[in-house]
Amino acid sequence: RHRRPMKPSEFLLSDLSATASWGGALARALVLQPLPEQAFVIHLSGDLGAGKTEIVRSILRGFGFSGAVKSPTFTLLEPYNLPSFPIYHFDLYRFSTPDQWFDAGFDDTLAGPGLMLLEWPEKALGALARPDLAVRVDVTGRGDERRLVVIAGSGAGQRCLTDLRRELGDGTC
Repeated sequence: RHRRPMKPSEFLLSDLSATASWGGALARALVLQPLPEQAFVIHLSGDLGAGKTEIVRSILRGFGFSGAVKSPTFTLLEPYNLPSFPIYHFDLYRFSTPDQWFDAGFDDTLAGPGLMLLEWPEKALGALARPDLAVRVDVTGRGDERRLVVIAGSGAGQRCLTDLRRELGDGTC
């Protein structure tokens, strides 16, 4: 049985503040998903400085986390144990081979419950299963404008993306 490919959704964000607002809207859409029982995985791709960590920060803020949120570039993983469920922020930028994913034991973390946010997932291609949402962030070159392309990789991801589009309307922020 073949699954229909899911159509990408595009969002045009005027600046980094709009990128943060988009992350907050994504958090509100995620609230509607069954996160505590199983992992919900989001891949965040894009060049350095594109806004991936800003999206993670905004998602955490959307779930009520008020502490510091830093990119785990050197630690590779930063866990956030929220009262309702854990959020795991991975940064795979320093990976040189996909095997490092398994060597670090991250596949065990990904198998558990919670929200998994992975920056630089392309560094572990072949080691990672299809995410619930794949987000590509690009700076357009027009001021601080960013273009996001989001693809749902699961039914839960599609429901989340539908809720996000419903909240944001035409995709411009």
